[in-house]
Amino acid sequence: MSTLAITGGRLLLPELTIERADVLVDRETGEILEIAPDLAGAADERLDASNSLVTPGFVNGHCHVAMSLLRGYADDKPLETWLREDVWPVEGALTAEDVRVGTELGVLEMIKSGTTAFADMYFHVPEIASVIEQAGVRARLGHGIVTIGKDEEAARADAEESLAVAAEFDGAADGRIGTAFMPHSLTTVGEEYLEEFVPEARDLGVPVHYHANETRDEVSPIVDERGMRPLEYALEVGMLEREDFLAHGVHVDEREIDLLAESGASVIHCPASNMKLASGMAPVQDLLDAGVTVGLGTDGAASNNDLSMLDEARDAAMLGKLATDDASAVPAEAVVEMTFRGSADALGLESGRLVEGAPADLAVIDLEKPHLTPAHDLVSHLAYAAAAADVRHTVCDGRVLMRDREVQTLEEGAVLERATEHASALAERADG
Repeated sequence: MSTLAITGGRLLLPELTIERADVLVDRETGEILEIAPDLAGAADERLDASNSLVTPGFVNGHCHVAMSLLRGYADDKPLETWLREDVWPVEGALTAEDVRVGTELGVLEMIKSGTTAFADMYFHVPEIASVIEQAGVRARLGHGIVTIGKDEEAARADAEESLAVAAEFDGAADGRIGTAFMPHSLTTVGEEYLEEFVPEARDLGVPVHYHANETRDEVSPIVDERGMRPLEYALEVGMLEREDFLAHGVHVDEREIDLLAESGASVIHCPASNMKLASGMAPVQDLLDAGVTVGLGTDGAASNNDLSMLDEARDAAMLGKLATDDASAVPAEAVVEMTFRGSADALGLESGRLVEGAPADLAVIDLEKPHLTPAHDLVSHLAYAAAAADVRHTVCDGRVLMRDREVQTLEEGAVLERATEHASALAERADG
């Protein structure tokens, strides 16, 4: 057995209490072996966490990681206009290699900001899986399905590819990759395809992930055409099971919140994207009060424009208060729970908590910073003050992915150079 000890730090435990202790990790199984003081002598390798806070690795519950290449490509437009005029046309010019390079860039950014796991909906999924295997992170992946504007053959092929990807990559990268069946949304995938393919996803044993109630324009067509709310429709077509997780949930009403609570399905809150696209303010406190599992996600870098979960935590706390006109709503403790355990539970991961036997997915945050001094309340600091650049080390599955700000599994300079070249060439093709 080969072991790693993270030593000298303060630990954020599941009850959100802070304790001075070391963490001993089995690097072969990727599990936490022991949490106790003075474990340095028991380890083959040591990772210094002095003057630092050791937390679970952040879990990004919803993103489109390869869209890192589109960061700053098109801004300051409402969602439907942005998608139709800018995003979908440039995505039509993407190659598999573009997706690989964009994924490298996004995963590099996430490792450097302490994220160890994420859920991703996109295409050219084999390229994304290859980067994840190399980089050492965890992910739940799926091919996003859109059937509107396609003939029957193309629409069926899209749905079949999502099933094939889910079957092929579930358990890949030594178990660090899980999969899901991923219809883009309830308005961009035809009912006949949902009725046919969702049961097949159930047979595969994978969850369903989709965008829902992101904007009023996603809600109105379903209400007008079907006389029911979107999540009532989701229930009708079998897309509201306990293992399912939906992105955004901005415009949900009381009945839909009850459906989420009754079904056990989860919501991934994406506050920065929702603000930037003026999609609205999700009723996060109402969801939490109803017992709904709420995770946190960045969405894609084209609508955020970064993949930092610490930035997202601050946005979630601030927006939650503004939405309710109540300074006590969506408090620091709730937001910190979302970044770790909420997203992990939504994605069906065992990570998101520092306990013996859990996956050794960790972030070590340097506390010797002016904006983190004094340390009255470190949970408050995580929600309101800490930044991506404060992350000192990142560990996933017992493997050190970043040590003292130096990423070990990806060559940062080469990734940035490739990303710059591919983004420029992509923009030229799309503009042409």
